[in-house]
Amino acid sequence: MNLSIITQSFPIDPETYSEIKSLCEAALLSDNYNYSSVLNLQDSLNFNVKGFFVLAYDNEQDELVGVASATDQIALNTYEWAILVSPMYRDIGLDEALLKVIGDGLHQRGAEGELALVIENDTSRRKFVEKYGYSYSFSEATLEAQPEEMESLESIHIRPYLEGTDQEALIEIFSNAFGDLREESIELIHYNTMSEGRVLWVAELDGEIVGTVTSSKDGNAQSISALAVHPDKQGLGIGTALLKWIKDFAMRNGDTNVMLDVELENERALAVYEKAGFIKSMQVDYFIYTGQ
Repeated sequence: MNLSIITQSFPIDPETYSEIKSLCEAALLSDNYNYSSVLNLQDSLNFNVKGFFVLAYDNEQDELVGVASATDQIALNTYEWAILVSPMYRDIGLDEALLKVIGDGLHQRGAEGELALVIENDTSRRKFVEKYGYSYSFSEATLEAQPEEMESLESIHIRPYLEGTDQEALIEIFSNAFGDLREESIELIHYNTMSEGRVLWVAELDGEIVGTVTSSKDGNAQSISALAVHPDKQGLGIGTALLKWIKDFAMRNGDTNVMLDVELENERALAVYEKAGFIKSMQVDYFIYTGQ
């Protein structure tokens, strides 16, 4: 068997994207897992996202048979990585070869942290990452909802972010919601306003900015991130209103569904999402490198 392994940084070319997408679709049929999500395939087309793929080809078949991705989604030099190997090539040590090249790539980029992503119930992948020194850290669930028209809001006004007037209010909200430093909040705002397909929204109540959410185009779906409400304004339906706004936005844009990720330990957020009509579709477990 004649295999070759290459590395390609984001953004990738359309041909490579198509090859990875086809491999994910084939694996979905055999494993019933949505690998394109954990591989951050959609982000690989974005010039503003740092990351790289490791690609393994069977030269005799001229076919992509394995892929690994490493993504620094919010430019904090912490990478999330995942591996997918075609079912026919899973017993030849290709996983180990891909992991080695990922490690080399992270070292070259000066990565300050890394997390391995494993889809829930993928016991073989869990054993693999644990074998190489990764320990379970936390889990995220992907929730989905159908686009639908939103009823008019009487008191809450939702609009796109305005750079000249909104930054300080959002820094305060992000600091309270996520514990972010000022520089981290500014970086998040920059990422969510400068990346193609992303829209940063703010919610106003009586002329005051009280909440925010970001929507991003993800294939035929809208993906939700960075939902936050000022702690003094929680319990007023602002989070639910922002979620319903994105469902309405998705409907107006002809999208097929709306998705978001949430840590399973965040029971308060889960309750808000379920109230807005979101249900769990997938779970991803995160493993941090401990070397043990």
